[in-house]
Amino acid sequence: MKNTLLLLLTALPLCAQPVFTDAFPAQEFAAHRNAVMAAIGQGVAILQGTTERPGEQALRQSNQFFYVSGVVEPRAILIIDGRAKTSTLFLNPYNQRRETMMFGPGLFPGEAAAKATGIDAVLPREDFRKALETIAREGRTIFTPYRPEVLGEASASDPAALARNTKADPWDGRISREEAFLAHLKEVAAKSEFQDLDPILDKLRGTKTLREIAVIREATRITGMAIIEAMRDCRPGIKEYELQADAEFVFKKYGAYGPSYFALIATGQNTWYSHYHKDTAVLQDGDLLQFDYAPDYKNYQSDVTRVFPVNGKFTARQKEFYGIYLKLYQAVMTSIEVHQKPSAIIAKAVKKMDAILAAYPFTDNRIKAAAQTFVDKYRNSRGNSLGHTVGLEVHDVRNPTETLEPGQIFTIEPAMLIPEEHVGIRLEDMILITGTGYENLSAFVPVEIEDIEKMMSGHKGLSDALWVPR
Repeated sequence: MKNTLLLLLTALPLCAQPVFTDAFPAQEFAAHRNAVMAAIGQGVAILQGTTERPGEQALRQSNQFFYVSGVVEPRAILIIDGRAKTSTLFLNPYNQRRETMMFGPGLFPGEAAAKATGIDAVLPREDFRKALETIAREGRTIFTPYRPEVLGEASASDPAALARNTKADPWDGRISREEAFLAHLKEVAAKSEFQDLDPILDKLRGTKTLREIAVIREATRITGMAIIEAMRDCRPGIKEYELQADAEFVFKKYGAYGPSYFALIATGQNTWYSHYHKDTAVLQDGDLLQFDYAPDYKNYQSDVTRVFPVNGKFTARQKEFYGIYLKLYQAVMTSIEVHQKPSAIIAKAVKKMDAILAAYPFTDNRIKAAAQTFVDKYRNSRGNSLGHTVGLEVHDVRNPTETLEPGQIFTIEPAMLIPEEHVGIRLEDMILITGTGYENLSAFVPVEIEDIEKMMSGHKGLSDALWVPR
C-alpha cells in the first residue's frame, strides 16, 4: 500500500501554482487577445509557439505568440475565436521527468493553467486537430502568422532572410516551420479562407501599452547602467570584449534573459562600422570607443549607444568632432513633436543644423566636411522615419501611423563619419512619444563631454577588483 501511494504521488505534479510569466499580469495578454478578436471579426486566429531548444538552452517564446499569451512552453498552440470571444490553449501533457530533471514547474493542460494564464480553456495538444476540424466544417476564415518566428537577439527581417536563403539553397531547400504549419492547416480546413495574421499583430504592437512602456523603461535603465559600468571600467590595454563582460554582469544582475543583440563595442577605426561585433581589439590610449549593447528583458528590448574616450579624457580634436556631432544630434532630438510626420521633423531639424554649422568654430576641415555631409544626408532624405522602432524586437514592427503618436517608441542613431580616417561617431537614445511631446528614456546616461569625463574619473567599475594587470 505504501509503495502504491508513493507511485501515485510521484506521478502527479507537485507544484500548486503553475509558473507563468512575470512580465505582465494575465489581464494584459487578455487585452491583446481581445484586440485581435476585434480585428478578425467572425474569423479565428491560430498561432503556434516555438519548439524546445536543441540543447541545454533556456526556452524563450517567439514574439507573436508571447504577445497574445505570455505562455513559455514548447509547441504550444493557441486558438483565438473572434466570433465566440474565447481563447483555447493546447499544451503538451504533464511530464514528470521534464519537470524534475530539466525545467522545474511549468504549464500543462487543466484548470490551474487556465486560471494562471487567463485563457478560457487549456487542453491537451492532441485535442487541437478536433478543434480545427470543427472550424473547418464551418468554413471559417483562419488567420495565422506567415513570417518566421522571432526569438531572442533577432528582429523580424533576420529569420525571414534566413528562411528565404534556406528555401533557395539548392543543397537545402527546406520551407519554414510557418509554411509547413499553414500547409497542414489548409489540408484539414480546405474550405477555409486563410489570411496573414502578422499585419494585425504588428499594428497592435506598434503602440505600446502602459505596462509595455514600464518594461521597456526598465530595460533601458538596465542598458544605461551597463553603459555606465563600461565607462567606469574602460582603460587602455584591455579588449573590447572585457567591457562586454561588464555589461552582461549588469544584464543578469537585474534579471535579463540575455542580450538583445550582439555587442557592438568598437574602438578606434572599428567605429567606422555600424554593426561591428568582433569585440576583440585592444583599446588604445587616445582612441574613442563606441558602446552599443542592451538586454532582452522580459521579452522586450532597449537600444542605447554612447561614445567615450578610452583614457577618460577627450583630446581637443575629439572635443571638436564629438562636440559638433552632439549639437547636430540634439538638433534632431529637440525637433521631435507628437502628431507630426518624420518629414516635418527633419525639415525643422535641418534649419537648426544649418544655423549650428554656420556658428560652430571649426578648426579642422575634415570634421567640418563630415558635419556638412551629416546635415546634407538629412536634407536629402525622403523623411520616412527618424530611426527604428523598439519593442519586442530591437528593430520592431513599424509605427501604425504616418505621424508620431503617443505610445510609440523608437531610437535615433545617425552616424557622422570621417572617411579619410576610417572613424565615426554614433549616439542613440530611446524616444517615447507622449501626449505632449516626447520623453528620452535614456537621458540619464551621460552624453555631454564634461559629464562623461566626470563619470570616467570616479571610482572604477564592479569588475575592477577582478582585473589582473597584464
